[in-house]
Amino acid sequence: MDKMLGSEPSDWRFDSSWTHKAKMRNKNQILIGAGVIYKEARGGRRYLLVRKESEDKWEFPKIVVRRGESSVRAVIRMLGEAAGIGAKVLEEVSRVNSIVIVNGKPMPQRLYYYLLIQKAAGEIIGFDKFEWLDKNKAGSKLFLKREKDVLKESEKMIKAWEREEKKKK
Repeated sequence: MDKMLGSEPSDWRFDSSWTHKAKMRNKNQILIGAGVIYKEARGGRRYLLVRKESEDKWEFPKIVVRRGESSVRAVIRMLGEAAGIGAKVLEEVSRVNSIVIVNGKPMPQRLYYYLLIQKAAGEIIGFDKFEWLDKNKAGSKLFLKREKDVLKESEKMIKAWEREEKKKK
């Protein structure tokens, strides 16, 4: 079982370069892409949370980035393959450095969180458990503090875009 250490956000600055490749500064660094995916539904905005059958730790969907693949491309691939979801990437929300224990050894890990809006949906088959939840329920179910912070930052970004769209009209 992997264990998270030192997992608090280290850099909340926005970086619009989604095309960075999964090149590792340290060849043993694990790169992870995470999708903060939402949809507009009756009753408001809903966020996708997932968890393993054997655990009670709800989180945003994540995937290990393949060599030569960008983290954002990995997230899009994961959503298509595991969730049957077509989504539009809106923005990078956060980057987080942490350490995970793999086979008894600490390894550096870098997570990239992307905000996405669902555009098309299919059958979600690649996750043991999943739920579409409003902001408050999602915030209370998320296990990690950093993911609760990412959810809050995502909500701020969405509200700012909505204000900008109203100004344009």
